[in-house]
Amino acid sequence: MDKSISQGQSWWSGIFSSNTANESTATENTTAIKPLVFGILLFALALINTLVFVGVYLAPYKSIQQMAFNSSAFAPIDSLAADSTTINKYRLKAVNEMDKTSKKLATFAPNKPYIIINTTTNTFKLCKGDEVIRTGNCSTGSYVKLKGKANQEWIFKTPKGYHTIKGRTTDPVWKKPDWAFVEEGMPVPSANHSSRYEYGVLGDYALYMGEGYMIHGTLYQRLLGLPVTHGCIRLGDDDLEAVFKNLGVNSKVFII
Repeated sequence: MDKSISQGQSWWSGIFSSNTANESTATENTTAIKPLVFGILLFALALINTLVFVGVYLAPYKSIQQMAFNSSAFAPIDSLAADSTTINKYRLKAVNEMDKTSKKLATFAPNKPYIIINTTTNTFKLCKGDEVIRTGNCSTGSYVKLKGKANQEWIFKTPKGYHTIKGRTTDPVWKKPDWAFVEEGMPVPSANHSSRYEYGVLGDYALYMGEGYMIHGTLYQRLLGLPVTHGCIRLGDDDLEAVFKNLGVNSKVFII
């Protein structure tokens, strides 16, 4: 074996291996060199890590930083001020348009008292202009479907939309329609049969909206706030009196 090669291998093995018991001379020579070699290697590794860190992290960050603080990345102050002035101009214009619209809508609001019936919440509002005079619970249509003979069918719902009071009376008498007898399982009498007339079931007042729909009182005030009627609007005694005193013929009724 070549002696020089053998010595070189011994030198490197002395650096990276502690198994040099049989080569005491090489061990003595390399003992002093080991720290220097490892120091060089560690320095080179640290230098490489530093270069990688600068290239991967700092360089892009610097570019982003320069871009962020570049004057071209932001609109000039004068431009921003101009935009602010424009925004305020359009805002004021919008506010003025809203004021005009509100005034136009106010002209359509009834000057006389009117009532709003909410069939979803079964509540009412008695109003005069923008003022709410009275609020409370009511009962509206149940949406129950009733079938009779000869393809007769009724759905008990309160008609939504705009209505007017067409008549009003005290101590109203209910003239029972055909469906009332069908619902009770009784034969339908003639149009003016005495069995059609019931007294004291509609409260002290009634306001007629046409087509058989009324605002009236009820014997079942514990059910107010629930959708249990055949289409009419039921109110409690005190609420009915207040509504009757405020609404006259042609007064507006809004059912939503």
